[in-house]
Amino acid sequence: QVQLVESGGGLVQAGGSLRLSCAASRSIINISRMGWYRQAPGKQRELVADVHSGGSTNYADSVKGRFTISRDNAKSTVYLQMDSLKAEDTAVYYCNANSGYSSVWGQGTQVTVSS
Repeated sequence: QVQLVESGGGLVQAGGSLRLSCAASRSIINISRMGWYRQAPGKQRELVADVHSGGSTNYADSVKGRFTISRDNAKSTVYLQMDSLKAEDTAVYYCNANSGYSSVWGQGTQVTVSS
């Protein structure tokens, strides 16, 4: 089973940028969907963005135009470029690997946006 490790979180001012990385323990080329989710205190975990093996992407309305997801199969890594960050983007961000028959989560990385 693949293991996922997120990195790149931190504290940033509103309007700033961060890039999150999700490194997988093995090749992700056959993993149909890689995604980023987030969970703010007192709220349910929600999908931020995902990218399919064919390259198609999907974004939550709240991040469209500000966030960009990408996957580098050669490096077994998925990225989330976050620009124009807002205070409401503050959350723990989780990487997810979904191959259709299994779903694996990383441990999460904290993103805090100060207003």
